[in-house]
Amino acid sequence: MKTYLLSALTAFALSLVFCFALIPILRRLKAGQNILVYLKEHKKKSGTPTMGGIAFILATVISSAVFIRDASRDVFVTVVIGLAYMAVGLLDDYLKHRHKENLGLKAWQKFSFQAIIALFVGVFCLRSGLTFLYLPFTDKYINIGFFALPLTLFVFLATVNAVNLTDGLDGLAAGTSVPFFLAFGILIHAQSQNTGQGIVCFCVVGALCAYLLFNSYPASVFMGDTGSLSLGGIASCVATFTGNALYVAIIGVMFVLSVISVLLQVIYYKVTGGKRIFLMAPIHHHFQKKGYSEGKIAYAYAIITAVLGVICICGIL
Repeated sequence: MKTYLLSALTAFALSLVFCFALIPILRRLKAGQNILVYLKEHKKKSGTPTMGGIAFILATVISSAVFIRDASRDVFVTVVIGLAYMAVGLLDDYLKHRHKENLGLKAWQKFSFQAIIALFVGVFCLRSGLTFLYLPFTDKYINIGFFALPLTLFVFLATVNAVNLTDGLDGLAAGTSVPFFLAFGILIHAQSQNTGQGIVCFCVVGALCAYLLFNSYPASVFMGDTGSLSLGGIASCVATFTGNALYVAIIGVMFVLSVISVLLQVIYYKVTGGKRIFLMAPIHHHFQKKGYSEGKIAYAYAIITAVLGVICICGIL
């Protein structure tokens, strides 16, 4: 546990330094967020620097490299996949900046990149024998064999896009991710397995805590797809490689809620010819339009995630 704490503190310090250094650079480059016209509440945020995910992802990678000794191949793959998704997000953010509108990669392009990376991970799981799956709230697991491939694809595509959709308010995605990764790190430690993946989780927690000093309301920087896609990729790797994929939907229920709210809104809109379930989707925008502050929504998301994390950890102790 001492190594976990030291790795988190190191990631915190690195992320803090990187944020201080990166934000002025992004401002000089005028790499500001373009706000969608129908988000009137966010009009004042237009021009806030984005791509801030670079800071906490690099801090995570460097701290992990320092503290992980004799890393297994799956830990190395986790770091590489995190960087790969960061690259996809960075390209998307760059195109948005270049075109001066909130449209980067086309949906099919972004989905294709995500699927290709996820497919690589799925094949890696099969070749490495990482096909076991823990049953939630127990210490029992099953070997799902070839089904690890479609499960991996589903977990990655669902998680990456869920985190991406949740990144819609100041401090929301980062604030929800902190208890999520903390719970996974402790869960892995409690299962007495894969110390390397546990260290990666704690590095993410430390790096995000520093980033939140700049991203909590009112945010002076956004993570952009650069950060949200990478966070989703790392979360998927950690969950898949440790056999804890089923815990993603439980501990990360607030991420799941973002996806479900969008799907329900779209389906209901088409079926009813224009009617809506929510004032706006994802559901955090619905709460915002109901009058709840961004800080209160982010706080609620983090608390719910933390409580579910504690429940899951207690369930196996």
